[in-house]
Amino acid sequence: MEFRHKLSQKEKPLEEKGEAVLFQENLLKTMVQIENTFFELGRTSSRNCLIICDRGAMDASAFISKEKWDNIMRDNDWNNVELRDNRYHQIIHMVSAAQGAEEFYSTEDHSCRSEGVELARYLDSKAAAAWIGHPYFDVVDNSTDFEGKIRRMIGAVCQKIGLDTGDRLLKNSRKRKFLVNVPLPKSSEFPPYQDFEVIHNYLSSKPPNQVRLRKRGQKGHYSYIHTVRRQNQPGGQIIEVKTQINHRDYINLLTQKDDNHFTIFKQRRCFLVNNQYFQLDIYQEPSHPRCKGLMLLETYSTLDEKALINSLPKFLSIEKEVTGNPDYSMYNLSLREEWTTSKNFWNSSIGDVSSNEYAGAEPKVNGHRNSDCKCIKNTSDKEPPKLNGKA
Repeated sequence: MEFRHKLSQKEKPLEEKGEAVLFQENLLKTMVQIENTFFELGRTSSRNCLIICDRGAMDASAFISKEKWDNIMRDNDWNNVELRDNRYHQIIHMVSAAQGAEEFYSTEDHSCRSEGVELARYLDSKAAAAWIGHPYFDVVDNSTDFEGKIRRMIGAVCQKIGLDTGDRLLKNSRKRKFLVNVPLPKSSEFPPYQDFEVIHNYLSSKPPNQVRLRKRGQKGHYSYIHTVRRQNQPGGQIIEVKTQINHRDYINLLTQKDDNHFTIFKQRRCFLVNNQYFQLDIYQEPSHPRCKGLMLLETYSTLDEKALINSLPKFLSIEKEVTGNPDYSMYNLSLREEWTTSKNFWNSSIGDVSSNEYAGAEPKVNGHRNSDCKCIKNTSDKEPPKLNGKA
């Protein structure tokens, strides 16, 4: 009887993988090793370091099929959550001039640029889509001049690491939140998206500050974030300090869970529409009954009122804007007590905008903002959060 040894994927001859796939696989291995070297240098440095990568690990997925990308992940024991969400603290996609600033797009005097406008648009969209799902993904479009574009990019980085830039860099940027009517449209109506399981727990803290944990992931792989929301800051600001932690610290911090709050469970769907990055939070059981059927759409935008409305996903039935409305604050939604009798209900200082169709504003939040993708690695946090509910 003839016996033929069945080759595993790792044992298959190199030519079976194809030159393009081999190139991307080896390029990715090289990129990961170079980044690891700089990450380690930053970690051991006596000074705080901010490491900025021009491009990142997920970019290779934009240039090969999903099947071949999945094969590369399997062959090297990698997964998307580790390469995309846990490896970089922030992703910034600088939209190509070919999308929205075509008069400035040129291949002249560019030794590395040969694509025409149409191909450049296509590649730009593919590169952006590769990073959909990262928890802190900022898209900087061409709605301003180039200087404004750079200022917005710098401002996004400053906000993520908790530096207050005032109105100098992101004067018009704010978080916007919209109530979406059920039912959820069919998946086929969405552009390319990533779905995540998200679990929030509030920890015991001294009022008026809020401390919470977030577990976020897909296919059994997770990232963990510890957030301290400091209120009543100078100038009426609300400042959020977010720290990426490991699974062990997450489990330890969970012992400080605030019994006054339910755990919040969500399905989070991330996607791009009109160069605008959106997160659709679909609340799920066993959250508080007040969350049943609740869907909230969030985005960060510098667009004016009319432009923002026009940029909203047309396939979603958006009822109204609820930016700043305390009825849609996750902190309030998770309260065990009834709002009418609760002393813990958090009231936004800016009032209720629920009656205004697509109108509203929210306090500036530092530390949470989300082709040319810049991957940010912040090595300034040498230690995990102290286990007392404080950063």
